[in-house]
Amino acid sequence: MSVAQVKAGDAIFGGPELVLIAGPCVIESYDSCIRHATRLADIARRAKLPFVFKSSFDKANRTSHSSFRGPGLIEGLEILARVKREAGVAVLTDIHEQSQASTAAKVVDVIQIPALLSRQTDLIDAAAKTDCVVNIKKGQFLAPWDMKAAVAKAESAGTRRIILTERGFSFGYNNLVSDMRSLVIMRGFGYPVVFDATHSAQLPGAGEGGISSGGQREFVAPLARAAVATGVDGIFMEVHENPDRALSDGPNSYRLDDLLALLETLKQIHHLSQKSD
Repeated sequence: MSVAQVKAGDAIFGGPELVLIAGPCVIESYDSCIRHATRLADIARRAKLPFVFKSSFDKANRTSHSSFRGPGLIEGLEILARVKREAGVAVLTDIHEQSQASTAAKVVDVIQIPALLSRQTDLIDAAAKTDCVVNIKKGQFLAPWDMKAAVAKAESAGTRRIILTERGFSFGYNNLVSDMRSLVIMRGFGYPVVFDATHSAQLPGAGEGGISSGGQREFVAPLARAAVATGVDGIFMEVHENPDRALSDGPNSYRLDDLLALLETLKQIHHLSQKSD
């Protein structure tokens, strides 16, 4: 199936290679951020995969008001600008308010619309009016065909640099399931599709006392393999050098030391899936 090619830094979504989007969920500090970005860039080079570094300056949708949210817009973008320059990587971050779009666009290559905000017209409009690639994550409450309307919002604002990301669908309380048909349906809209392997293994609000999210890290690799076999243009993974001590999304983050082996497998599957198209 033919899709548009969308370039972010040196990565081309919809091109011949599977693109890796990866990084810690939230910016914990400059030192942590540059350490992860440098290691990830090296791992991506060894796997011979194009790479976009991801981290959030603010996690405005944490389950509890007392959870760590990040350094905020100004300090967070200063850190990402340093990481982009020093590690030589393209950068993705998410925004939660339309006023953040133009400021973020001065630094990042990809602006991400969080899944819980994927129906917010003004937010999509503001992101689409920048020069950045816009990655719209499918809401956990949306059918895949509902994302056609989100695409139309971005197109109406004047952009064709659009990526769609699948991150699982709500299945009862505190649980998500991944319907691989969604990847095929959304790719039919003509834009590259990414599979978020780590958020798809999240258990929203299922942490101790209901004040944090849980996760099933053991399912990240199987879900990633299934998605790449189905046919995607990129894989999204929140990774951490020590997931059990991560300040956000630790239970579903993938261990950095295990990433290279998984990427090598995913690359092989991707090449086989392309031959079968």
